[in-house]
Amino acid sequence: MVKSLDDISHSDSDPSPKVVAFGGGTGMSILLSGLKAYARDIRAVVTVSDNGGSSGRIARDFEISPPGDFRNCLLALSEVDPLLKKLLSYRFEEGDVLGHSVGNLLLTALTRETGNFEEALEEAGRLLGVSGGVYPATNRRVVLVASHPDGSRSSGETQIVASRKRIDHVRLLPDPGRVSSQVREAILGADLIILGPGSLYTSVIPNLLVGGMVEAIRESGAPVVAVINIMTQRGETDRYTAGEHLRALLEHSEPGFVDYCLVHQGDIPESALDRYVYMGSEVVELDVDVFEREGVELLRDDLVDVGEFIRHDPGRLARAVLKLLNLRSLI
Repeated sequence: MVKSLDDISHSDSDPSPKVVAFGGGTGMSILLSGLKAYARDIRAVVTVSDNGGSSGRIARDFEISPPGDFRNCLLALSEVDPLLKKLLSYRFEEGDVLGHSVGNLLLTALTRETGNFEEALEEAGRLLGVSGGVYPATNRRVVLVASHPDGSRSSGETQIVASRKRIDHVRLLPDPGRVSSQVREAILGADLIILGPGSLYTSVIPNLLVGGMVEAIRESGAPVVAVINIMTQRGETDRYTAGEHLRALLEHSEPGFVDYCLVHQGDIPESALDRYVYMGSEVVELDVDVFEREGVELLRDDLVDVGEFIRHDPGRLARAVLKLLNLRSLI
């Protein structure tokens, strides 16, 4: 069934919902920055398989989880002076710290000081005034491995995207273990579970591959909404439709796992689209029949923020996903 969110409002007087979001990268930080205006208890579960750039180097050199996505999520949820946010995002352009951001180095130092990455995230959240929490999907060091239709495999996020091959399936190696008690507790207390937006195979799906994660989400009884990306991602979801995004999520979880899918509906300036076509990306086409067959409710709203990049607008996205709680109360 296709519904419009236009006539469903989210009242500021509603009790603040408990939200758990799964993802990584820019998409996750956009979502979190919008949500914090409406929800006080936000928990972010972040993939740990990033192996590129500063994060990948730190993970290899210091044997910790790659900190970049965690830094972005903490900053998105923080309540600190904008100058401090800018400082923690500052990236060095010379010397032995070339390419590293201040925030990545801070999380690395906190990990050494506290003894483990989870405590470092907790302390960083306290220092930044974060209400809620940011957690790794697994406490183990893992590599994301993709299987391709030609029988080949690619290991690591950077290599997977660089292969430019269609992806059949992804898995984490070695065994990522079971979901932590901290993440499981957050899931079981959630009013709403959000998947994405973000890189489908390298940011969103890896979180679902941890033992017991899907089962905990189902046990929570909270509605699960998948936010479909506005544009395809070169080297990962080339020519993917919205239905193919959904099918990938279900193939890596279980049938019936997703209750709702939220997609953008609205105009995008041709000038912006032309830039993306040049980069090898295109608008994700909507194939309604797939959602009907899977029994997933499809929700549409104007979600885009067109600037240098075509991305979700934080406020519009947050209001759209929180409207789902009002929608469920009307069913």
